[in-house]
Amino acid sequence: MLSSLLLFALLLLLVLLGTKRAFSKKLRLPPSPPKLPLLGHLLQLGSLPHRSLSALSKKHGPLMLLHFGRIPTLVVSSADMAQEVMRTHDTSFASRPDLKPVRTILYDNHDVGFAPYGDYWRYTRKLCTIHLLSGKRVKSYRDVRQEEVGFMMQKISRASLSSTSGFIDMSKVINSFVTDIVGRVVSGTSFRAADRCQLFSRLIDDNGVAFRELCVEELFPSFGFLDGILGLNPTARKVAVEWDAALDEMIQDHVERPDRDEVRERDFVDELLAVVDKPEKEFCLTMQQMKAILWDMFSADEFDMTESPGLTARKKEPLHLVAKPLE
Repeated sequence: MLSSLLLFALLLLLVLLGTKRAFSKKLRLPPSPPKLPLLGHLLQLGSLPHRSLSALSKKHGPLMLLHFGRIPTLVVSSADMAQEVMRTHDTSFASRPDLKPVRTILYDNHDVGFAPYGDYWRYTRKLCTIHLLSGKRVKSYRDVRQEEVGFMMQKISRASLSSTSGFIDMSKVINSFVTDIVGRVVSGTSFRAADRCQLFSRLIDDNGVAFRELCVEELFPSFGFLDGILGLNPTARKVAVEWDAALDEMIQDHVERPDRDEVRERDFVDELLAVVDKPEKEFCLTMQQMKAILWDMFSADEFDMTESPGLTARKKEPLHLVAKPLE
């Protein structure tokens, strides 16, 4: 017990010394409300953070500095200041925060969405734009989209006939639909035929669980070691292993597919494999970096169906059969 108290006192002393050293630097910082040692402004957020931030900005201005634990955070509350941040100084704010759960799943942030702004980010973004998102590529996916919409409508029809309550879980239907489309576009094969759709849909849902878990490092970077000692963020480690295995299997199946040597349109996995472990290329990727980029393709479309009342509010706004098509 005594040793634990001594350890806590030592850690608190280190934090206070760090705080004093930070304040001793003469920096031109935005206005900031009074804050508590160690916790910063965390307790000022309350149960409705958006309203608390609005009230604080009215008092301290449209550009305000808050500390969430040991993490300095710039709060922008006006259109003019947002333009300064997003346009005038966009490169200074281009990188996303380095979050431990994300880093665990995404091979040290080697995807496109969370990679720091720089040469690697520009190259991977170029890869995705040219080989996946260009106008020509998007047009070539038209048949895939039409087929998958047809499969989805069949699934909805079967579900409506078999449902005793008359309700259909549209979130599952649309999540499967999106995963099927992305799987075919990225790898050129049907996830539905390979029984991968359910696995990838579950892993995408697990991403949200992992990213919402408590992580000491996100608020107190110096105490990141406590995450391991306290057993925090276990879902991120579990999900990382499952994603790695699923992507490995998808890539391996793609390499071993019977028509790989035949003349056909190259898919996104083909384009990535062409630069993996190829030092002679302009920019060489590792297999882990390739898997991180593929993770983005499946997870970037994740959304919360509870924010789509048009798909979930049947009791409040029932749909009625109309006598003729709407004009």
